[in-house]
Amino acid sequence: MVVVVLEEMRIRALGVIDDAAVELSPGFTAVTGETGAGKTMVVTSLGLLLGGRADAALVRIGAKAAVVEGRITVDARSAVAVRAEEAGAELDDGALLISRTVSAEGRSRAHVGGRSVPVGLLGELADDLVAVHGQTDQQGLLRPARQRQALDRYAGAAVAGPLEKYAAAYRRLRAVAAELDELTTRARERAQEADLLRFGLEEIAAAEPLPGEDTELAAEAERLGHAEALASAATAAHTALAGHPEDPEGVDAATLVAGAHRALEGVRSHDPALAALADRIAEVSILLSDVAGELAGYADDLDADPRRLATVEERRAALAHLTRKYGQDIADVLAWAEQGATRLAELDGDDDRIGELTAERDALRAELGELAQALTDARTEAAARFADAVTAELASLAMPHARVTFAIGQTEAAEETAGIEVGGRAVLFGPHGADEVELLLAPHPGAPPRPIAKGASGGELSRVMLAVEVVFAGSDPVPTYLFDEVDQGVGGKAAVEVGRRLAKLARTAQVVVVTHLPQVAAFADRHLVVEKTNDGAVTRSGVKAMEGEDRVRELSRMLAGQEDSELARAHAEELLEAARATR
Repeated sequence: MVVVVLEEMRIRALGVIDDAAVELSPGFTAVTGETGAGKTMVVTSLGLLLGGRADAALVRIGAKAAVVEGRITVDARSAVAVRAEEAGAELDDGALLISRTVSAEGRSRAHVGGRSVPVGLLGELADDLVAVHGQTDQQGLLRPARQRQALDRYAGAAVAGPLEKYAAAYRRLRAVAAELDELTTRARERAQEADLLRFGLEEIAAAEPLPGEDTELAAEAERLGHAEALASAATAAHTALAGHPEDPEGVDAATLVAGAHRALEGVRSHDPALAALADRIAEVSILLSDVAGELAGYADDLDADPRRLATVEERRAALAHLTRKYGQDIADVLAWAEQGATRLAELDGDDDRIGELTAERDALRAELGELAQALTDARTEAAARFADAVTAELASLAMPHARVTFAIGQTEAAEETAGIEVGGRAVLFGPHGADEVELLLAPHPGAPPRPIAKGASGGELSRVMLAVEVVFAGSDPVPTYLFDEVDQGVGGKAAVEVGRRLAKLARTAQVVVVTHLPQVAAFADRHLVVEKTNDGAVTRSGVKAMEGEDRVRELSRMLAGQEDSELARAHAEELLEAARATR
């Protein structure tokens, strides 16, 4: 196992803490102090250091920022070191330096190994560094869903494998069922849509519009509607350019230009400039002749047939009917037809799709039934081992006759179609299988097993939760465990046993416990006290390591509220002696 040591955390301007430093060394460290002080010092600051949510309220009034810094010893081959190096971080003599800064405005920055990184990276590293257990976890484990998660976590690959396959099949079933429901419940709407599309496509097909046809017909209609004026204008222009055969004495442009050309042609040899002008006039004469010829042809070819105009207007009316319904112009109409044909093919294929989806849904339900049975079998096997391990831990926590068991069952579906078949029955199912898991406790012989939320007192619940967490420590180890007042509601002999069990856990992992119980603190390898001071204006906190006489005085204070009580001191020394004897 890779050993990770949180060597030092330095906290500046964090809440009521000012320039305090704490070294969390290997073994068992107990943190005590006035109510809330230890938690703020360790839990809140460590939470920030490992990616927790930043809160501007943690910054002291008047300070610019709160800073948490940590030095963590890691193996260069560990997953933490590899992930940090992937982000550009560097190890410093085998240690990873982590810092988190929260500004008074609420902005947060993180650095790992000298490199600025997203805060999310701290959370990734935290998964392999520290497991935090507190009263919130206890309350969470009262819920059956959390108990199932705990069992699945303990079972490991035996449940994770089939659960991954089950989850994938479940997601696919949800998607298939949703599509199938949409297809079947909207059958009438889809039929109406198909009828409208089919009518529109038939109407467009009957008209057989051509691309650009509407534009061409509009130009032709304009020309036919003004045929007489166009013919008259073309004839007049032709006469002006080429003259009229019946008026030989008339003057036309072609004759005038020809005369100008003859006048220059006779003297062009005397001046190149005049010769160039003569050539240009010759070009004008040719152009006039060409234009006159085209005007004559235009007038002869102009169709003034009113029947053709009527045909054009009738066709334009038919196309206008289409553009009013399906698009602004014929190009839009043709595009609508193409899209409508594609959609109609989809709608016409819905019956086939419904058949395919129905078959897939039935196959997925059968597959889920098999996977749910595999999950039930794996959970049942793991539940027996998990319960035995927790029961054994309870014996070490002053509950020698208590027994923990798991109840694993399913709820039958009111309708067969609402469930999946597991063990020959149609049962309800969800994203995690068909099992309903509940942790039961029989606190003493003869007592019936009851759900821990109903059958356990406050002290018993704390010990059951601690036993569960210790079992997790053996099955899913991380280098460091932080317990935040998990001994709440425990006292007397039970508290001694809790301290002894945490000390045993510290032989294989680093354990940090925030506690108010002297019986637990006495078993720690190192005892830290968070102390508050107040100068009348600002409250400050510091951390002090308790050793020798100081530790006896602190335990006396925790026992009796009196540091100098002889009876309390004797009890404190007795606790320390008993703790040393068990190491």
